[in-house]
Amino acid sequence: MSAASSAPTWHILTGEYPPSPGGVSDYTRQVSHALARAGQDVHVWAPGEGGVQDEGGVTIHRVPGLLTPRGLPALSRGLDACPGPRRLLLQYVPHALGLKAMNVPFCAWFAARLRDERWVYFHEVVFPWSPLAPWRHHILAGTTRLMARLVASSADQVFVSIPQWAEHLPGRVRPRARWLPVPSNLPVEVSPDAVEALRAKLGAGAWLGHFGTYGRLIAEPLEAALVPLLQRETTRRALLLGRGSRAFVEGVAARHPGLRDRMEARDSLSIEDLAVHLAASDVLLQPYPDGVSTRRTTVMAGLALGVPVVTNTGHLTEPLWPSLDAVALAEGTAPASLVERAESMLARADLGRALGQRAARVYRERFSLERTVETLLNPGRP
Repeated sequence: MSAASSAPTWHILTGEYPPSPGGVSDYTRQVSHALARAGQDVHVWAPGEGGVQDEGGVTIHRVPGLLTPRGLPALSRGLDACPGPRRLLLQYVPHALGLKAMNVPFCAWFAARLRDERWVYFHEVVFPWSPLAPWRHHILAGTTRLMARLVASSADQVFVSIPQWAEHLPGRVRPRARWLPVPSNLPVEVSPDAVEALRAKLGAGAWLGHFGTYGRLIAEPLEAALVPLLQRETTRRALLLGRGSRAFVEGVAARHPGLRDRMEARDSLSIEDLAVHLAASDVLLQPYPDGVSTRRTTVMAGLALGVPVVTNTGHLTEPLWPSLDAVALAEGTAPASLVERAESMLARADLGRALGQRAARVYRERFSLERTVETLLNPGRP
């Protein structure tokens, strides 16, 4: 048998895939297509309607309730009908697996799938536990720990989006859990002409950008930092990008009517237009309640495009961030620290340009999609 014929076929299992929105959805499409471009035979299995379709060289299998107990027999039959050897690559996020993040049957199915090579990528691992939480949260926390143990203990290869996730895995698994940062889910190159045209359309001023989905834990510190930055200098304006940006702008404008005309929301752009808008920003303001980390695709998007990013540390921030010097890093989650760091970038355009250039270089060297594929194709290489 030739080396080519004995190479395993990739079967990527995911709880979400486009057109379903979400970071895992975007990531799965990116990786599956990148593997296909590298000459790999790739199948993606996801819940949904549509059956089997070809998507640019990737075979997509959509089955209703695929990862739930009612869909698992169809998943088993579908996999068994595909020639071996097979490599399963599970995109693990508890809530994306179904059954309200308590899909123990699927995890047991994965652990018992001995006929296939089993790999898992932990985007997230467990629901956080707190002694003061409601009892249903205790159940969820305990169940997700059982699920992670089932999957990790049976996997031949284990990857984590941030090193801290390994702490939640069984002790014998932790030493072999490989850290694999999440790349940007937007184009990493844009037309300079398109950026200039957008800047001309937006108008003069220093543009403070933000890219995200505006959940409460990020929206609150974002507003607390953005408002004083806009109030301090009338030529500053804000460009809010991503789902939820329009509602965020309306809320801030209701509380600060004088800022209404200095904020622009864009919540339904294509990924190409999103990248152009990010590149048109002078500074990106990206606060995170748990700190910047390599699982945050929103910060990766800014790094990849060479835009100066102001962000903060937290309990999930990897130790490498201060030494990389790729972002303007505020210590802790206090908005005042974020404001101070943003002011330094706005006051010195040359500092911002230098930071953006370092950011783009660091992204290419450490975090890009190319690095992801290299690791997946050569998991034993340091």
